[in-house]
Amino acid sequence: MHLRCYHSTVSRRGKFITFEGLDGTGKSTQLRKLAAALREAGCKVVETREPGGTATGEKIRRVLLDSKTEGLSSLAEMALMFASRAQHIAEVIQPALDRGHIVLCDRFTDSTEAYQGYGRHLGSENVLKLHHILCGGLQPDLTVLLDFDPAMSLNRARRRNQSAVHPAKSDTKKKLLQLSSDENRFERQNRSFFARVHQGYRAIADREPQRVVAIDARGTPAQTHRRVAHAVEERLKLSVGRQSILSMVNPSRK
Repeated sequence: MHLRCYHSTVSRRGKFITFEGLDGTGKSTQLRKLAAALREAGCKVVETREPGGTATGEKIRRVLLDSKTEGLSSLAEMALMFASRAQHIAEVIQPALDRGHIVLCDRFTDSTEAYQGYGRHLGSENVLKLHHILCGGLQPDLTVLLDFDPAMSLNRARRRNQSAVHPAKSDTKKKLLQLSSDENRFERQNRSFFARVHQGYRAIADREPQRVVAIDARGTPAQTHRRVAHAVEERLKLSVGRQSILSMVNPSRK
């Protein structure tokens, strides 16, 4: 059944699409590209992220990701992730779905299972129990897992975050803004940590192939975007009347 995006009001529940993967795989870029294609197709789209997405969640994000946050236990880390998520669902995600919108979210519970469950050795079972209790078991309709070499994605993420923390000295205003949002805490983990996280993501994809689609993210952003658009169209049957979402993607667009 197709979701007729051109309708001004959609009576049925919207679609929930999440983007997952290691930092540096291009999640944020691909989320924005898909959002633009969906909007061009006439869809009502909400873009959001985790941790964060709400005023409360963004405060929690600063605690969780700031490299100056030291001594935070793995259990406290996981609890804060779910505190942000519970507020996010109540305030942003569920209301948007109830209005029939398409919600695109950069990370969701799969990130907690991969990073805390596998990376921190807390186990999948504990993560999934908390998800059931605190999130009401809400699951994405589709999860796009951007798969990339762990070492390369980590190096890319570190370069990006270092650039954010140390911008050009001449741009004082930009420097002050970016220094206030240091998000290097996880990038300081060793390579074995990220190998476990990558293993966790692959385990989730193998466990739930009907929900999770792994996308090879080694190509250009435009190539990856077409793979993402194809997966969204194929899995969720999103279209605008008789026009497919994929047809809205311009191959030459970077």
